[in-house]
Amino acid sequence: MPTWDDVVAIATRLPEVEVTTSWQTPSLKVKGKFFARLRTEAEGGLAIVCEPGEKAALLASADPAFYTTPHYDGYAMILVDLDRIDEQRLTEMIEDAWHLKAPARVRKAYEQQQ
Repeated sequence: MPTWDDVVAIATRLPEVEVTTSWQTPSLKVKGKFFARLRTEAEGGLAIVCEPGEKAALLASADPAFYTTPHYDGYAMILVDLDRIDEQRLTEMIEDAWHLKAPARVRKAYEQQQ
């Protein structure tokens, strides 16, 4: 069962990630671009950027780790229940979100190091 500290540890392995706040909650950005935040709303969860098609597929899968609220309708973000996701899948989602928001120069430099 990953925690916010695990999310931060995974994300900060990627270049240019900053741990900051968004909407008065802990969040992650790459070069100033938001890609995830820990929600304090009643539904809780980790709000994370994803491709719209991936969001639809995850919600259609009926996996209880993934959900949304009306607030996120029309946004390329999904909510993740950290109590119900394994660390490997979470790592993939964080890396994908970082790739979606990182500037091309940062992505290219990172890919060349891999």
